[in-house]
Amino acid sequence: MITIQGKGVSKGIAKGPLYFFQRPDTTVTQKTVTDIEAEKVRLAVAQAASIEQLNILVEKCQEDAGEEMATLFETHAMFVEDEDFVEYITSLIEEESCNAEYAVEQAGEQFSAMFAAMDDSYMQARAADIKDVTKRILNNLLGVVDGGINSDVPVILAADDLAPSETLQLDKSKILGFVTQGGSGNSHTAILARTMGIPAICGAGEALQENYHGRASYIDGETGQLIIDPDALTLAALKEKFEKQQETKRLLETMKGKEDVTLDGKKLLLYCNIGSPEDVAAVQANDGQGIGLFRSEFLYLSASDYPSEDEQFEAYRSVASAMNGKRVVIRTLDIGADKQVDYFDMKKEENPALGVRAIRICLNRPEIFRTQLRALYRASVYGKIAIMFPMITSVWEVKECKRACQSVMNELEAEGIPYDKDTELGIMIETPASIFVAEELAKLVDFFSIGTNDLTQYTLACDRQANNLGKFYDPHHPALLRAIKMAADAAHKAGIWIGICGELGADISMLPTFLAMGIDELSVSPAAVLPVRAAIRQSIAKICTLEMLEC
Repeated sequence: MITIQGKGVSKGIAKGPLYFFQRPDTTVTQKTVTDIEAEKVRLAVAQAASIEQLNILVEKCQEDAGEEMATLFETHAMFVEDEDFVEYITSLIEEESCNAEYAVEQAGEQFSAMFAAMDDSYMQARAADIKDVTKRILNNLLGVVDGGINSDVPVILAADDLAPSETLQLDKSKILGFVTQGGSGNSHTAILARTMGIPAICGAGEALQENYHGRASYIDGETGQLIIDPDALTLAALKEKFEKQQETKRLLETMKGKEDVTLDGKKLLLYCNIGSPEDVAAVQANDGQGIGLFRSEFLYLSASDYPSEDEQFEAYRSVASAMNGKRVVIRTLDIGADKQVDYFDMKKEENPALGVRAIRICLNRPEIFRTQLRALYRASVYGKIAIMFPMITSVWEVKECKRACQSVMNELEAEGIPYDKDTELGIMIETPASIFVAEELAKLVDFFSIGTNDLTQYTLACDRQANNLGKFYDPHHPALLRAIKMAADAAHKAGIWIGICGELGADISMLPTFLAMGIDELSVSPAAVLPVRAAIRQSIAKICTLEMLEC
């Protein structure tokens, strides 16, 4: 038996084979080939695999996301077999005696550049589609596994750590739990695990070795232990704990359909944090009453080029429609710092957490912002969408955001495109600066949402991604809690609602403090909804105090 100790960041127990995430080498180099016909056969096989994958996506979109998104993938499938595109690839293979990978890459660059140079905006947008199709064919030529996990059975996924873009592309149906050498409780792997409701461990260090790949393992997200080939005594204890876990889940199921209200009648809005339209299923399965944070950057992280207005519109529309009139708070683009996207061509920064990120990118690159806002407002007629701006520090930033929104509304009005004129606008309170000017900010918006992960980081000068800060990164620190109270007071003075969308929102030990502050909404991972609801229904708001704010 081998026991590896890390830090539990998502509770639960899972059993399965340990699978080490392999990053594929997608570098394409030109090679001289002697068997031209063999390269053509390889190309044909990759094309067939691409079309099969796209047809599966078409069916999935027809069920989950609607006909317009399905049509996009149908177009991709048609382009895989486009006569001019295929002829260009084939001629390169024949004339230059080059490998199929190089020919496909060159063709993709040539055709995407050609479309991008066209005057018609619709045709320009097709450049991104060509890049996606090219990448799919290349992945099939290079043997890159779709979803990143080449296994017939679900696994416990192990890695050094996973970048946000990597977590987005994982085949989540094959993941029982996560264990990583690095990372922290605020890493994107941990957040994904909590969204999925599966156990996760970070900070396992070098004890987590690749030669354990394939071994029978248990992961305990409460104790932070990964146990490989457990002995009989340990196995019995794990099985007993697993059964208790299942019994707790069965009891929590009784919370579905019940109000989020304390024993003395104080109501809370209990919403969910999500990262993609696919996560809506988890919100519905856990009876979330709305979406308090939709991280829209998933669209950018999972794309090879800037997502078009139509692509974004489809994503936002599908979520709004699926939530059937319940509020969906969509955060505008929040990349930078730990979430980098190659095609944004960001300059290297010494301290990216304090650099050009989130709303700073949007205000510096107004065309990117305009595209997203147009998609959001177009989608607003399909549900109850609210728009939230991240990383706000100043009044002038909010005024610029509102000016951009008004400009987009004027455009849509002139074009005869419907939108909801009453779409709520809010900001994330996640910097000390926003706390100190909260009263002024509250006069400009419809709601506040506190991002406790970043607010903790900036208040305590502790990197939220660092795993070695331990007790120094303290989300219960009185300074942080006092900051939250200041924001709550400012919001209520202005007559707007305030929520918490950071990981602290699911911390049941903090519920009495939040009730005493008058917090109106908690947005948590879908798996945390029922446990938090149970705690709310056992609380008495009138006797809650602010004693945690004391040093």
